[in-house]
Amino acid sequence: MTMLTADKFPAQELRAHFPSLARAGNFVFFDNAAGAQLPRQALDAVQGHLLDRNAQRGGRFRQSIAVDEAVDAGRATIATFVNARRPEEIALGMNATSFIRTVSLAIGQSLSERDEIVVTDLDHEANIGTWLALAPFGAKFVWWRVREDGDLHLEDLLPLLSARTRLVAVTLASNAIGTIVDVRAVADAAHAAGAEIFVDAVHFGPHGPIDVQAFDCDYLVCSGYKIFAPHMGFLWGRYEALQALPTFREDFIPDRPPFKIEAGTFVYENVVGMSAAIDYLASVGDLLAGNDGQRRDLFSRVRFAMQGIRTYEQRLSDELLLTLKDCGAIIYGITDRTQLERRVPTVSFTLPGIAPAAVSEHAALADIGIRDGHLYTPRLMQALGLDVASGAVRVSLVHYNTVEEIHRLGNVLSALKRRPQAAPTASA
Repeated sequence: MTMLTADKFPAQELRAHFPSLARAGNFVFFDNAAGAQLPRQALDAVQGHLLDRNAQRGGRFRQSIAVDEAVDAGRATIATFVNARRPEEIALGMNATSFIRTVSLAIGQSLSERDEIVVTDLDHEANIGTWLALAPFGAKFVWWRVREDGDLHLEDLLPLLSARTRLVAVTLASNAIGTIVDVRAVADAAHAAGAEIFVDAVHFGPHGPIDVQAFDCDYLVCSGYKIFAPHMGFLWGRYEALQALPTFREDFIPDRPPFKIEAGTFVYENVVGMSAAIDYLASVGDLLAGNDGQRRDLFSRVRFAMQGIRTYEQRLSDELLLTLKDCGAIIYGITDRTQLERRVPTVSFTLPGIAPAAVSEHAALADIGIRDGHLYTPRLMQALGLDVASGAVRVSLVHYNTVEEIHRLGNVLSALKRRPQAAPTASA
């Protein structure tokens, strides 16, 4: 089966699946790293749940039984999405940060001679601060630092690993500068040292296929709101690893995964919406495959969609980098056009002499939504030589964005640079 080239990707056709894009009119949504829009399938699924089975689990009446069935089906769909070995490896909840905290607390309570945790300054603060909070438990911390190219290099990690390493916490893709980390190589190195690896896949989720078996990681978190779903989060963990974690649970909760990881009631309709968002991605895979007569399982359909999205988004990355360079922007992270497979279309930049907040404000006046600030990565901002208070400007794209929208942004930035009154303002 031949993959569609980037110029054949049906972005305009797929935009029609997102009602919010049509309702926004001329507005350009370039803040997808903070949360993507939802396809009609996900919206209908949430509404259908609230209309037909807005009840608590565990009852004997049909609506409650339907909730149990919907949660089980959603768990199974998410398990397929990440290629889990069994649905019980998926824990459902409110957000990724809460799951990182749950796992970190459990690991903090079970530290022994392996008391060192490797953290990076590329990561979202959620995958740093949650581990640093284990200091009272006796945890020690080793920093794997990003280089000037905006990447983490494996040769810098290897000397940090030892018989004391308990875990390596690392992102799959930077939410600030888009760098993709080779987590399989990290997993191999961590396991060779007898340690585990915890992967934050939140930002990578909408940009490419997630395969926990191929990554050979031990834990992985995602958030639905970045993957065209409502606000929810989920944790995948190797079943044996989850079983060994000491976690809080009420006495009536079974002491086994996933139940021992799921404290309290989560938002059932958002799980249903997440499942529907994955079904949407599977339909994208079908569209890209065309009528080739092959029957594929859900994982294969989604993988094909994400591979097609990766190809198209590399074109978006290329166009965005070229456009920003033409505007005189200072771009952080990977800018080499021959290395686009090492990033997602999330780009942070600054315009010399203009405060990041002023850039975002000017874009907003032109009906373009971008973001500025430390982007929840204050340590990365420091590593890049940026002021944490003002940070950088971030443009974050997904597959429903277009080259034409990028050009609109380029025109707005060029006009801003030409304004004689353009000067730094108070930063947000």
